[in-house]
Amino acid sequence: MDEQDFHLLQVLRRTRNITHAADELYITQSSVSKRIRQMEKELGLTLMLRSRQGIQFTPAGEIVLSHVQNVLHELYTMRQELSLQTGRVAGTLRAGISINYAMYRLPDELADYNDRYPAVTTQITTTNSQHVYSMLLANQIDVGILRGEYSEWRGERILLAREHICAITSQKDRDTPLSALPQISRPADDDMERMLAQWMRENHLQASPNRIAVNSTATCMAMVEHGLGWGIVPELCLGKFQGIARPLYFANGEPLTRSTSIMYTKQALELPQVRVFIDLIREHNKKRQANREDS
Repeated sequence: MDEQDFHLLQVLRRTRNITHAADELYITQSSVSKRIRQMEKELGLTLMLRSRQGIQFTPAGEIVLSHVQNVLHELYTMRQELSLQTGRVAGTLRAGISINYAMYRLPDELADYNDRYPAVTTQITTTNSQHVYSMLLANQIDVGILRGEYSEWRGERILLAREHICAITSQKDRDTPLSALPQISRPADDDMERMLAQWMRENHLQASPNRIAVNSTATCMAMVEHGLGWGIVPELCLGKFQGIARPLYFANGEPLTRSTSIMYTKQALELPQVRVFIDLIREHNKKRQANREDS
């Protein structure tokens, strides 16, 4: 067994599903099954039971999992300590990034980070903001970029932006009332759903019987551009949108906005790879703001 096997076991513990674990690790299901068989052969024990409902770890598997977690923690701690002795930024960056930020901001920033700090190993998880927040609380990541308020957070927070949420339509539907178009909806967290529901009530809009549900902002915008309906998306995503975007306002005149923040603990700043990552994100953010002001 090696470190990749340890990481595989942790993912399997969290997902309880071979297909989901394979997707998360960007390997095939057959490769996952092969690694499981090899581990079980090496240990001479059955580690997990498989069924259509997923996998369940045996008592022996639970013992292995407890030791795997300790081994990975020791490896992580050792690498952080060694990186501090080398005089250069090294170690592992464990970061969780919200999906929209990861799609529209992170690629340029991460490429710059890798160029500047090639000795750092990056472990980046892109998922919805609520999951990023849960990973922060569970100490599974050192830093997160999240969209939303999370007022209960007691760690450190740097506000990057507070942007408009917009209703979008195609060019041909510029003058068509939203009530006359199918709504193209996408998943949102509880806070955003409450704000959108309030805005819909205040504007006397109801769910369209022709409503189309999609799983991503990019899919929503593509369908709107093709004249299939209207949608609600954050301003963050509209850089290349070929249609009409209108910021949303509540009845009292307040704009419907969404914040994007970096969140981390004070302890995380002791890790140089985390500290320079935060500095780099802030640097890119200031450049974007300066460019918007110039334009």
